[in-house]
Amino acid sequence: MAIDMAAAEYDPSSPMVMQAFYRRIFPYRPFFLWLNQDHVPSKLFTHREFAFTLAGDVYLRYNSFANADDFKREVLRLNPSRFEIGPQYTARPRDRKTLAAGALQPIRRELVFDIDMTDYDEIRTCCTDKKICRRCWGYIAAAVKVLDHGLRDTLGFKHLLWVYSGRRGIHCWISDPAALDLNDDQRKALVTFLEVIKGSKEQAKKVNVRGSKDEGDLHPFIKHALKPLGPCFTKLCLRDQECFQSERGYENLLALLPGDQQIIGRLRKKWQQSPDRSSSDKWNDLALEVDALDDKTAIGRKFIKAREDIVLQYTYPRIDAEVSKHRNHLLKSPFCVHPSTGRVCVPINPARIDEFDPETVPTVGELLKQLDNIPTDTDDKTRKGDDYEMTSLKPYVEMFQKHVDAVLRDTKGSRKAAKEESMEF
Repeated sequence: MAIDMAAAEYDPSSPMVMQAFYRRIFPYRPFFLWLNQDHVPSKLFTHREFAFTLAGDVYLRYNSFANADDFKREVLRLNPSRFEIGPQYTARPRDRKTLAAGALQPIRRELVFDIDMTDYDEIRTCCTDKKICRRCWGYIAAAVKVLDHGLRDTLGFKHLLWVYSGRRGIHCWISDPAALDLNDDQRKALVTFLEVIKGSKEQAKKVNVRGSKDEGDLHPFIKHALKPLGPCFTKLCLRDQECFQSERGYENLLALLPGDQQIIGRLRKKWQQSPDRSSSDKWNDLALEVDALDDKTAIGRKFIKAREDIVLQYTYPRIDAEVSKHRNHLLKSPFCVHPSTGRVCVPINPARIDEFDPETVPTVGELLKQLDNIPTDTDDKTRKGDDYEMTSLKPYVEMFQKHVDAVLRDTKGSRKAAKEESMEF
């Protein structure tokens, strides 16, 4: 049944538009299975917190639900502009007022990461503030490559779900049992291991991974990260973004070099006299200065290491550490609609992150229009299934379902193994 969107113009701020989205498109069943990790409701879902943002910025926390149908009914009743997901608690969050003080504690939660383009504003040149384009998405793509490899190959996690935030960032949800069971101290230690970029906007050098004198070798994990980041730096920072083209840009570069004023002075003079030199030219100028140094001397070693640190500062993932450290942190759900852009928070294949273009992500208006444009005489066989299957959201839900199926298979296998082990005794 089509809905009249003429007045609303498919505007995501319209309650009618959002009601239609939640009624016809949101993939409730795979969403439930993803969080619950079983077909029968478990505490991973029933004791899970959901927070809803309603019209007028009304914020409702500590909601919890018995099953997928219970969740769907409340979503349709509240018609939120967005909602967020929290941890599994020791009791149902909705019962918190009946519990003793301190009895409601978070115990399990996916390990999550949040990378936002805002943290790259000082080094991107194509967009500012809340805007994003295919070019500056390269920073997010570089971050995904490094984190996805590190989380899978170095830390051993398997079930990673990467989700576009709907505007200018990306989230990662890790559903492995080992990730769910991490306490806050363990999460903090893991983030500290992964985190490289630290410091305020006013701080020039944000990479300090070699000890107090910047003379130590890189950790093998960071050294390995430099392999994909080197080409990313060349393409993204030197060519696409031209990070060192302007005076401000090359002064930021000079501020990251060791304190040899002769070399810094020569480079500054050359770049001032030739303002049209590209970022690639300036990086090559620096390389020539470094190559002329004896790598057995202290200053030679410092400049070699400084070049590596510059690549890290401009391309290594800029993680919002606080999001990852605490189990009780709320994070926007996959398949929500961003209220400003109207874009759906869709899963992304990390292996194809370079191909992703945020501007091509379907909006809620486009999806509803696709449904409304289905001919009324379409046969029932074509219409069989969920409505999203007849929209451009279908491949994203299928990607999500594939992830969910893998989680369910491993969960079932773990339960079977645990049962067989218990029977041996």
